[in-house]
Amino acid sequence: MGVVHHSVYLVWFELARTRLCLDTGHHYSEIEDLGYYLVVTRTEARLLRGATYGETVGVTCWLERMTSRGLRFAYEVDRVGEKLARGATEHVWVERASGKPCRIPEMVREPFARLLTPG
Repeated sequence: MGVVHHSVYLVWFELARTRLCLDTGHHYSEIEDLGYYLVVTRTEARLLRGATYGETVGVTCWLERMTSRGLRFAYEVDRVGEKLARGATEHVWVERASGKPCRIPEMVREPFARLLTPG
């Protein structure tokens, strides 16, 4: 069909989210080393136009919501002047040792709160 497969958008979301996590001062692998996982519990993708093979796109990611145990990230994929997709992922904090949901780890609470976008 000449367009990027729909599953690739979720990969792009993950790459953008991983980059955004760096803005907290903690690479995602460091968070895992501290004993926590940020588990995906929901994905949403609304494809507006297809990206074509070999085309360069931009992905913007921001933290839309933060609760005591979870985060919601939002995304937009575009090429120059045109929105291709938008989406969101929801995550819950899980303690690695127990495998159970937990409150946001204290050491990352404030850095993630600074990522929240108003509105």
